[in-house]
Amino acid sequence: MTNPKELQIATIGKVVGLRGELKLHLQSDFISQFKKGSSFELTNGKTVEIEYFKENRLLVKFIGFNTREDASILTNQKLFTTIDETRDNCPLDEGEFYWFDIIGSTVYDDEIDIGKVLEIERIGSVDYLIIETCQELVLKEFSKKFYIPYIDEYIVSFDKDNNTIETKGGLLLLEAS
Repeated sequence: MTNPKELQIATIGKVVGLRGELKLHLQSDFISQFKKGSSFELTNGKTVEIEYFKENRLLVKFIGFNTREDASILTNQKLFTTIDETRDNCPLDEGEFYWFDIIGSTVYDDEIDIGKVLEIERIGSVDYLIIETCQELVLKEFSKKFYIPYIDEYIVSFDKDNNTIETKGGLLLLEAS
């Protein structure tokens, strides 16, 4: 990924069948992105276009890759899109946010800066914010990283404009880490 505005949304898996269909491993909640005619950049910088996508089996066929041998060169390639394309093609409901908007946010608990969101990891059906603890708390011998589940019990609010998250119990999770 050469452009920081690019997002990895899938990894291409093994070839399935004889006609060039490939297993797709999604890193996106927006399955609607994978429709006929959609183009994506690969890890190697080339572009592929979807001929068809079988949502129920997560199988994809790309234009110009018509045999098992043709398609096999795509195995393990990553598919990228841009932040702008994601915003255009994947509308959100009220109160929903893209992960890329949340990553990098400063996390507060009772107005105390407890760290920044490094990344987000989905475990089961819950998204967890991976927090890099602020240096002041690390110097007090708190863990350098910890997890906060993105659920109402812990997340009070996310302010996209100020890139901040207010938690309740976030400091307790850090102390328990």
